[in-house]
This record gives sequence, structure tokens and C-alpha cells, in this order.
Amino acid sequence: MKFHSKKSKPRIQHPPSAPKQCHFCTINLRAVNYKDGETLRTFMTPQARIQPRRKTGLCALHQRRTAEAIKSARIMGVVPFTLR
Repeated sequence: MKFHSKKSKPRIQHPPSAPKQCHFCTINLRAVNYKDGETLRTFMTPQARIQPRRKTGLCALHQRRTAEAIKSARIMGVVPFTLR
């Protein structure tokens, strides 16, 4: 009986993309306002989850502040916890 070795599928190489710029750094904002629901929704998935940093392109400082602002906005009722 002959055993076949597991071969991995070849990975698809995508063309290199330009590095994303932080939205808040480009407009020179230091604070993220939890009352601005429209801006916060751009950093959320359609299921109302917070998007990861690699998708949003935010710097580490603004990603943390955005996450805190989204959590505060959820409690205040500005953005929903989940979408149905």
C-alpha cells in the first residue's frame, strides 16, 4: 500500500498594494469622538464588529482610541451592538 504525502496548495500571490494611511493622522485629529457615529461605522463590519487594524489601516494609537470610542458609543446608543 502506497501512502501519498500531503501537498499544500500553492499560495496565490497578490500584487503589492500601497500601504494604508491612518485616517485620523491624515486629517490631523488626535482624539476620536464617540458621538460621531458615521465615522465609527466605517471602522465596523456589517455585523457591527470592530474591524482589525490590518483592514482599517489605522495606526496603533488610533486603533485603540477608535475601539474605545466604539465601545462607548455602543453603551450610549449611538451605534448598535449588533445588526439583525
